[in-house]
Amino acid sequence: MTTDGTTGDGTTGGTTDGERRRLELEKKRERYVWLYLGYFLFGIHIVAFVMIYAVKHAK
Repeated sequence: MTTDGTTGDGTTGGTTDGERRRLELEKKRERYVWLYLGYFLFGIHIVAFVMIYAVKHAK
C-alpha cells in the first residue's frame, strides 16, 4: 500500500463498502455546494443589475 491509499496496481486495497458510499455521498454534496454557489452568485448579479437600472432611471 502506498501513501495515497492505493496498492501498487492503482486499486484501493482496504476500501470498504461503507467508505465507498461515504465518498460517493461527499462527492454528490460537493456538487450541490457548487451549484448553490453558482445560483447565489448569479442571483446577486441580477439584483445588482436591477438596482443599477432603478437608480439610473429614477427621476
